[in-house]
Order: sequence, then structure tokens, then C-alpha cells
Amino acid sequence: MAADRHAQPGRARAVCCGGLAICLLAAGVSVAAAQSEPPARPLSAIDWLSDSIALPPPSSDNAILPPDPNEPATSTGASVAEVTMSLLEMPILDAVGLLPHTATGLPRDLWGTSRPDDLARRIAAIEVDLLPAMQDLLHRLLLAELDPPKGASAGEDRLFLARVDRLLTIGALDQAEALLARAGSVNPRVFRRAFDTALLLGNEDAQCTTLRATPDLSPTYTARVFCLARSGDWDAAVLTLGTGRALGYISAEDDALLARFLDPDLFEEDPELERPDHPSPLVFRMYEAIGLHINTSTLPLAFAQSDLRANIGWKARAEAGERLARVGAVTDNQLLGLYSERKPAASGGIWDRMMAVQTVERALSSGSDDDLAAAVENLWPRLEESGLEVPFAQVFGPEVATRSLGGAAGRIALRLGLLSDSYERVAAHATADPTDALAPILIGVAQGDVTGLSPIDARSRAVIEAFSADKIPVRLRSLVDQGRLGEAILRAVALFSSGSHGDLDELTDALAFLHQIGLEQVARQAALEFLILERRG
Repeated sequence: MAADRHAQPGRARAVCCGGLAICLLAAGVSVAAAQSEPPARPLSAIDWLSDSIALPPPSSDNAILPPDPNEPATSTGASVAEVTMSLLEMPILDAVGLLPHTATGLPRDLWGTSRPDDLARRIAAIEVDLLPAMQDLLHRLLLAELDPPKGASAGEDRLFLARVDRLLTIGALDQAEALLARAGSVNPRVFRRAFDTALLLGNEDAQCTTLRATPDLSPTYTARVFCLARSGDWDAAVLTLGTGRALGYISAEDDALLARFLDPDLFEEDPELERPDHPSPLVFRMYEAIGLHINTSTLPLAFAQSDLRANIGWKARAEAGERLARVGAVTDNQLLGLYSERKPAASGGIWDRMMAVQTVERALSSGSDDDLAAAVENLWPRLEESGLEVPFAQVFGPEVATRSLGGAAGRIALRLGLLSDSYERVAAHATADPTDALAPILIGVAQGDVTGLSPIDARSRAVIEAFSADKIPVRLRSLVDQGRLGEAILRAVALFSSGSHGDLDELTDALAFLHQIGLEQVARQAALEFLILERRG
């Protein structure tokens, strides 16, 4: 790929013979701008974002100072015309969303009187590894088109940026890209996220075009060089690199990388650059361009999306799909497609999971209950060890649950069915195995009726108490009474997450709250996942 784009070796030596002013002019950069441009500083909880543009300083630093009353007049004959001023209307990005409230089932005024800062902090504080039902609920909140909270003001966009950052954190780049595009804004903080999202998805050219066409954005030298090269303007790219180097705006590491990015043939005999442990998306893409792919397995989840592209090997794509499926950033069918692409080439780890999934597919097609029972028993422990029970339950669960499987296979089939979106229908036709003490509780929770059920342990007691409650828990009631329902839901998600790891009172309150405010499906599915996926506790 690098060879295709960098087809003219020796260009770097040929274009720097002019003066500095000519270099700046060719690069589209003024000397004044180059000398005054401050280094970009990350301003986000996402510490891996690229320093692609110089972010503006805090608004207080931009205040216009009043004139000095003691300053002597420069003219005695000038008159000042009366000037009227009015603020241009700025959109409040906190109101931007992808899903209308009619699709989410959430009221338009969900955020109510909450402060944007409080909502942003609660979103950022929720742990990444949520159970799927809670992950889905959070996704719904992040993508919902709702009225902005009462305290929101144009230009701040704290809630909007927190929603985007959460999507980036879990690698949901397609949704983040769509949300950023819907914003219709090119303010620096929005563009910075859009640029990095495009880099990781491999469609950065449109963002480079926006960067060149938007004077309000101040790209750093590294981003300028990258975008100039992507547009084919090699002369300007090399001149800009030389200018940035001379003015001290490009680090030694970026200098070495950019030089190879522009003309890799000059460095064929040199040792490879050392791959960074914590690359930004821009650095990641340039390393890839010079033929040095950086393994994404230890990088933030967003980088795993780059491994889903067709030019990446099958095993790496499947492993990236697994990482993203655990947090709901790829669909169940996407993961199944990766698993079913071809016959596993080896054994152990992901190869064994692929073989187990393909065996279940064949058994379902064959119609043999004996073959299916053996395949299901082989599959379940492999799903448990990888944390992929729910994605494959969505694929196989409804059909597997209808088959006449006995013993351990029957117990697994029931759980697969109850972990799917068809949990209520599965429960309605299920017959509890007398040797399966948890089965009656699972069936009761799935049907929303825990009357007469007796707990078998502390976990099941916490769930039964939640569905037996008749009012909103005290710890969440005050937020609801203050008109902060959305904030209360975010708190419930956090309570459920921490409660599933130990404090069962918090889990009970979270489920009871969701049950009381009408998020019944979320409450049931979350409770089923908690009871079935005991490894999460």
C-alpha cells in the first residue's frame, strides 16, 4: 500500500531548495500562523485521540478586554458609528441523536433538569464491561434524539461529547461517525473525534477535505502533512514537513515517521521504526501505510474496528470481532459471519470456538437431536470462557430451545433460549427440569411473574426481591422527583454493574427501579443474564 501511494523517490531532496517563505506559501501556511500556532492539547477522557488540530483555549482566555480609559486618542476628528450586535444562533449539540423518541420509547424530556456536567460524568464513570442488556440500554440513551437538559447552552456540548466518547471507548465507531455527522458542526472538538473515527474506519479522505475547506480549524503540522499526502500534493506535504521541523512543531518521532510516510524508498536500508505502545489513530494509520501494522489486541477497543477490514487476515478479524461483540459494537450476525467464513485452520483458542459454532450450525441443519445435544454441550463452555454466550444465544437460542434435548444439553438449551430476545416465548413453552433448581426462577423472571418462587441463593433472592418491589427505591427516588429521570437511569446502570460484582442491594435497587419506571424488558433480560452468567458476579 505504501509503495502505491509513495511512487516518487527522491522528491524530498528535490523540493527543499527554495527559501522558507516559498516553502510556507507552497504548503498553504503563513509564517505568522506557523509562529503563533500553539501545540495541540488533548481535552478529553479519551487519551488516545490524535493531536490533529490545535484546540482552542478555554473560553475565559478568549474574552475581549475592554479599552483602556487612560489610553491617549490616536485621532481627534474620527467619529464612531453606532453599532448594534446580536448573537448568531448556535445549535445545541446535546439535542442531536440518531433514534427518535418514538423508536426508543423514551420521553423527549428524559434529561429534564439535570446539569450536562453531571450527565457527562455519569456516562464516563460507567464501566465498559456491562452485561448486554445494560449495554443495549446505554446505547439507546447515547443515540436517542432528546431535548437537551435544562442547563445546556450552545457551544458547550458536554453531554454530546460524552456520548460520542462513550461510543468511541467501546469501539462503536459506525454509530459515533453517524452521530458526529448528524451534528453538522466542525468545531474543533467535534472535528477531532470525527477525524480519528474516520482514520480507524479507513475513510479519512472526506475529513481531510473538510480540514482544508474550513478556515476555523487549525490543523497541526502532522495532520497537514498527512492530508496533503493523501490528496496527492506531495510537494506541499514535503515542504510542510520541512517547515514544521524548522519551527520545532514536529517531534523527532513524528519527523521520522512522516519522512518514511512520504518517501519510504529513502529508508529501505534503515532499521524499522519501533512500534509505539500507545499510538494515536493518526500514528496508527501512518505506520500501517509504511507496512508496519500495529497489533490491536492491547490497544483500546476502537482500534479493533480497523482489523475488521477485508485486507486483514481472517484470524485477526475474528479476534477483533470477538472483542467488539462483547460490548455490543458489532452485531451477532457479523460475528457469526466471521466464524463461518471458512474451515478453522488449526486448533486451540478461537479455532476451537469457530469449530464448535460451525458444528452447531451443521447439527441444526441435520435435524438430529443427538448431534445437536453433543454440539451444544461442546459449545457452551467455549462460550463461557470467551464471554460470548449472549451473541450466540441470539443466533441459536430460539431454535435450540425448541428441540427435545435432555440432561445437560437441555439445561444449556433453555439458557440459550432465555438469553435471546425471544426469552418470553421460550419461557412460555419451557418445561422445567426437576434437577435444575434455577430453571423455575429463570422461567418466572422471563415471564415477569415471581409470585411463589423461593430463592435458592443470595443472587436469586436479590432478583426476586427486585421484581416483588412495589415502589421506586429510595436511593433513586429523589432524582426522579427532581425531574432527572435520565440521570436516574444512568445511576441505575452503574448500580447494577457494581451490584453484579458484590453489593446485591445495589443490584436489587437497579432492577426494581427499571421494573417500576416501565423498562420491563431491560429489567427481565438483565436479571436473566445476571442469573445465568454467574462468571460475571
